Amino acid sequence: MQAEMTSACLVAAKSIELRSMARPRPGQNGLVLKMEACGICGSDLRRWKEGPPSGAGFLVQGHELAGTVFETGPGSTRFKCGDRVAVAPDIHCGACWYCRRGKFNLCTDLKLLGITPGYNGGFAGYVLLGEDVLNRGIVHKMPENLSFQEGALAETLSSVVASHEHCGLGLGETMVVLGAGPIGCLHVALGHARGARAVVAEPSETRRRMVERFKPEAILDPGSQDIVEEVKNMTDGRGADVVICANPVGSTQTQAVEIARRGGRIVLFGGLPKSSPMVSLNANSIHYGEKHVLGAFSYHPSFHESALLLLANKTVEASQIITHVMALSKISEA
Repeated sequence: MQAEMTSACLVAAKSIELRSMARPRPGQNGLVLKMEACGICGSDLRRWKEGPPSGAGFLVQGHELAGTVFETGPGSTRFKCGDRVAVAPDIHCGACWYCRRGKFNLCTDLKLLGITPGYNGGFAGYVLLGEDVLNRGIVHKMPENLSFQEGALAETLSSVVASHEHCGLGLGETMVVLGAGPIGCLHVALGHARGARAVVAEPSETRRRMVERFKPEAILDPGSQDIVEEVKNMTDGRGADVVICANPVGSTQTQAVEIARRGGRIVLFGGLPKSSPMVSLNANSIHYGEKHVLGAFSYHPSFHESALLLLANKTVEASQIITHVMALSKISEA
């Protein structure tokens, strides 16, 4: 009789059932990961509110994974039982135009652990990492000094690292982060590590207090302050070198163009709701000011490895981001 495990199954909007399911087997070339920690992403929350994808029946979410290799298939040689690994969700096809050019995050047939039906995620006792995940996914051994909770955070940090590389944030530059959630806090931490100064704008008093621990040079309240003028006052009237929209609010993307200096870069890091994806941007400001508007989605697998090292050497302090550690049985509360 096949061993069983507990899985948290999203069965309807805001409804998760803890179900007993057969523990996966690794097959010829895969492995089974014993889950130790899995982060909850903002996209997990949105999916929880919406319910499983149409026709899926249920979905096992969770795509910020860390765990221990429990079982390997006879043809799997990259990892051995007992290895501590961190996993990110992307599984690229390897064959499309983008994959052939190393732009794996832009793959036209991208699959995602814990998001794509058929690829169960980390809200379970064990997770199958099949041959496709091991060959075309993002799986790395964790540095020995990292906890599993820290290892799970590497997925989130990877996107931040990739966006900073993409926009070329540099020494001595001024970065404005719109949004002080966990992602915004990571942008501040990494911005400081790259030698930039960080200004944060956040309407929530709770989140403004949270970002204080990351010591940004200024914390602004858009409800009572003119962000554009405040940033100009800090930069001799120029504006910010880089503006990062780290939230799902379209109006901040409009504002970001006004905050950026001539030649500045605007990073659209946070996706907008599918029901309202359109925004208005001042095209003349972009045109005459030669401003660069950049999208930021996912990352090359190498950035996940870099994120693990940044966490291991304490360049980014995971303990400042991780606020709760909860058992799988408390998933609905979490």
